[in-house]
Amino acid sequence: MINPLSYVHPEAKIGQNVTIDSFTSVAKNVEIGDGTWIGSNVTIMDGARIGKNCRIFPGAVISAIPQDMKFAGEDSVAIIGDNTTIREFVTLNRGTKASFKTSVGNKCLIMAYVHIAHDCSIGDNCILSNAVTLGGHVNIDNWAVVGGMSAIHQFGKIGCHTMISGGSLVLKDVPPYVKAGREPLSFDGINSIGLKRRNFSQEDIEQIHEIYRTLYLKNLNVSQAVSYIESNLPESRYKTEILAFIKNSERGIIKKRGDITISEE
Repeated sequence: MINPLSYVHPEAKIGQNVTIDSFTSVAKNVEIGDGTWIGSNVTIMDGARIGKNCRIFPGAVISAIPQDMKFAGEDSVAIIGDNTTIREFVTLNRGTKASFKTSVGNKCLIMAYVHIAHDCSIGDNCILSNAVTLGGHVNIDNWAVVGGMSAIHQFGKIGCHTMISGGSLVLKDVPPYVKAGREPLSFDGINSIGLKRRNFSQEDIEQIHEIYRTLYLKNLNVSQAVSYIESNLPESRYKTEILAFIKNSERGIIKKRGDITISEE
């Protein structure tokens, strides 16, 4: 299943039923899981750890060294989980000494021309649309969707089940379960359609709504809203998760749009 016109280092660890098409290069310190398909003209460099049943399309470059002037040649890895698709010309750099790894989770779709910089962490079931660019150390939680041609600032954080519109410049952190759009990037309600598709109950969705109504619709600053939520809203895992995200945000979270009324559906 390895095309004779490809190059695979004899010490690379290749699983069962792996297909490697022509003119692809696989370096020595590489592991590829069972059932993975790798198209033509893919470059897989030292440090790549690719899971089972992945699909990597032509032109992708996996585990190149970081585009970071501080990188000093330290050993690090670029990890891709199981059942993840990497489309054409994606570039995924391995980590630096900050974390020694860059990782993409299971069942992700990374569309064409996406760049994932060093030390980024992407959860499971995420979609990065065409030409999304991540700076170093970006963290994206499970089930997030980032629209095409968006750029995320280094050290940025994107919460789970978020939906970010195409062409966005993400300079602030985007908390869990929300939609974000416009310029500057702003809160645009919760991602209720996505949550329903993922079988969140109406009660769960309403709990999330109530938290964000307090945070964005009651004319409170962030500190006041957090205090109100802690004292007045019922305990739930969503309350705990959202408050933890806000408190741990180093860049601060996105704001509400000031000129448009936000739907509370």
